[in-house]
Amino acid sequence: MVGVGAIVFRGAEVLLIRRGREPALGKWSLPGGLVELGEPLEAAVRREVLEETGLEVLVGGLVAALDRIIFDEERRIQYHYVLLDFLCHCQGGEPRTGDDATACRFVPLNGLSAHALTEGTEKVILQAFSRKDLPFPPVYDPSL
Repeated sequence: MVGVGAIVFRGAEVLLIRRGREPALGKWSLPGGLVELGEPLEAAVRREVLEETGLEVLVGGLVAALDRIIFDEERRIQYHYVLLDFLCHCQGGEPRTGDDATACRFVPLNGLSAHALTEGTEKVILQAFSRKDLPFPPVYDPSL
C-alpha cells in the first residue's frame, strides 16, 4: 500500500497527529495516509492533512521514501506500506483534530522525545528540518 506523509514546520515546531486507528493506534506521527486509486501524490498529501488537521498546505519536495513492514505476533506480515514523506508549507490557521486522528498539534523539535512516536518519525523530521531551507532535488515530478 502506498501512503504519504506531510512534514509541516512552524518555526522550530512540527505538526504531529496522534493516530486513532491501527497500525500504531495511539502513537504520534506525521499527518498522512493512503493514496486513493487514481489520486496524484500531491493531492493525497493535501487531502490527508486537511482531513486530519483542518490545515491547507502547499506540498514541497520529497524528503524520504521508506518501507514500513509490520508483523503480527506470529511474524507474519500484517501491513506493508511504501511511505513518501513531503515537506509542506502551512497556509495559516491552527490545527484541529479530525478524521482518524485523536489529537493534533505543533510540537517543539526539542520535545519530540516526550511523545510516543511511530518508528522512524523523529529521524525523518530532523532530516527534513536540517534541509528545509535548501533546494530539494527534483525527485518527484508530477508532470512526468
